[in-house]
Amino acid sequence: METDYRWYKMSAKIKVLFVDDEKGCRESFLRAMRREDTLLLETACDGKEALKKLKMFPADVVITDIMMPGMDGFALLEAIKKRYPDVFVLIVTGMGSIEDAVKAMKAGAYDYILKPFDFHVIKMLLEKITEHKRILKKAAFVENEQRKGYRFENIIGQDPKMFEIYQKITDIARSKATVLITGESGTGKEVIAEAIHYRSPRREKSLIAFNCAALTDTLINSELFGHEKGAFSGAITQKKGHFELADEGTIFLDEIGDIPIPTQVVLLRVLELGTFQRVGSTRTTKVDIRIICATNKDLSEAVKEKLFREDLFYRINVVMLHIPPLRERKSDIPLLVNHFLGKYCAENKKDISLISKAAMNILVRHDWPGNVRELANVIENAVIFCKGGEILLDNLPEELRTTIQTKAFTLELPSSSLPVAEATMIRKVLEETNWNLKRAAKELDIARGTLYSKMNKYAIEKPQ
Repeated sequence: METDYRWYKMSAKIKVLFVDDEKGCRESFLRAMRREDTLLLETACDGKEALKKLKMFPADVVITDIMMPGMDGFALLEAIKKRYPDVFVLIVTGMGSIEDAVKAMKAGAYDYILKPFDFHVIKMLLEKITEHKRILKKAAFVENEQRKGYRFENIIGQDPKMFEIYQKITDIARSKATVLITGESGTGKEVIAEAIHYRSPRREKSLIAFNCAALTDTLINSELFGHEKGAFSGAITQKKGHFELADEGTIFLDEIGDIPIPTQVVLLRVLELGTFQRVGSTRTTKVDIRIICATNKDLSEAVKEKLFREDLFYRINVVMLHIPPLRERKSDIPLLVNHFLGKYCAENKKDISLISKAAMNILVRHDWPGNVRELANVIENAVIFCKGGEILLDNLPEELRTTIQTKAFTLELPSSSLPVAEATMIRKVLEETNWNLKRAAKELDIARGTLYSKMNKYAIEKPQ
């Protein structure tokens, strides 16, 4: 009977479940890691046993082999992402199966570990995960913030890029600095602004959001700064603007790149002096306000084209926070899918607890030009038209199904060298895409600049 190596410490920071069908491999792992007194360990011999143990052993991290009889590592990863979306999963793979590691990362694995084990690498990954968990714990809100109906955890994501953002939010919130949030449409810039406000000393005061692209040039000054009675046709009463309403709190100016030049002048004065005048008034109003701006445009280019004032750009760009598009953090897609599935099932009074593997594969492979907002719309639509208890492929929009064609190929590697494996895979994808660099970068799930760099590193050139 296999020895059950466990030890329990009240100060344990991280619980690890190691899954492998080879008894010797499990025992080797336990012997190597048992001296780490910050860990609490458990093992399982296959995927089914791992799911049973997770009910009793709430692991922070699951380290699982891919090749196992019955439920393999991919099936276990999928099940964990559905049932325990907060669990970090590390995939174990052999040197010759690097494509499996890429597949696992796209399916939501946090990282992968190569066999034979380098236990130093495993310890480094666990330390990294521990730090990420520390950031999340540090970001937890106090009770009065929860009563306001907002929690830091509303920002869904375990991708390392998101943990960097969590840390920056925590640091930024303490300051009084003006913040510029950049990112594509639908990435959740307003949610980030809310997180900054509700973690700041101004949390008890108002957060006023304003879309700078929503109004005409003639009305925007009135909305932002207010107006006096009779200031213009239709001004039948005095009106306070958003800046007055947000006094001692925070104002969020979305799509700041669309604000007209005359309004930019007034906004610059507010940033410099904290004062403005209502439309039609000669009296100066002073406010104490924190300004957070957001844009999906390149403001530096707008400055060059004289569409945005350079002095205002430098005033709002004191602290910049860039939100990555969803295609750059695909490991978060299963988390987001489950979040929106629960949300829209509750709203539509439906009991849908599952999403098919085929449907999830399509969702993970899609590039999501509309980002999180587009994903939310797709899941809401699927929930509305789903007739059973599981989201199927047919419940997804037809255009989503027809534009994604799942491809798979097997790599035959000339050696067990990781650089050789990477170079071989890059060359294989380039050949599969007929050396279309844009498509190849998309298939590899890396930036085009990264692909250029790796092609140069490995001396990969298109055949003449």
